[in-house]
Amino acid sequence: MNSAVYPIAVFFAAVFTNNILLTNYLGMCSFLSVSREIKTSVGLGIAVTFVMATTTILNWLAYNFILLPFQLEYLRFIVFIIIIAAFVQLIEMIIERVSEGLYAALGIFLPLITVNCAILGVSLFMVIRDYNLITSFFYGLGSGLGWFLAIMAMAGIRQKLTRAKVPPGLEGAGITLIIAGMMALAFMGFSGMINIT
Repeated sequence: MNSAVYPIAVFFAAVFTNNILLTNYLGMCSFLSVSREIKTSVGLGIAVTFVMATTTILNWLAYNFILLPFQLEYLRFIVFIIIIAAFVQLIEMIIERVSEGLYAALGIFLPLITVNCAILGVSLFMVIRDYNLITSFFYGLGSGLGWFLAIMAMAGIRQKLTRAKVPPGLEGAGITLIIAGMMALAFMGFSGMINIT
């Protein structure tokens, strides 16, 4: 495949066919908890996308220029988590200064981006698949946008459900998990189009 086309294919695969949330089930905790309102979902989705794209680059640089040359690959989990935590702390301070309403709405889930397994998963997949820097960036950005797309769809559906009659036994978490499963099935429909692993 053409080297210029490959990162674009990885990007679209990360958004649709290999959606980090709906095909790998990473990042489900904040996805299910924050997707009650569109406003908070947009804020968290943008924050996760930005953090995922940026930390993928930072982790690629740390892995290829520090860990590999000094044969410290076994420390990648710790190093990746430290980089993600430091970057999320920076984002948290910026959101607190720029939008106090969004900061209050996101609450505990903003610092929990640090332990969002989707962000760590993207960095680990990048290493396992041996992506170069540009492909890693497109993979991180695509994965973030895929996560954003999934949480926005869930938030829209959940807001519509507030006016629908849901059987009493399925209210709350039950119907949310059913919707997440149906969304995962819908995204599986894209799987024959582009599959870059």
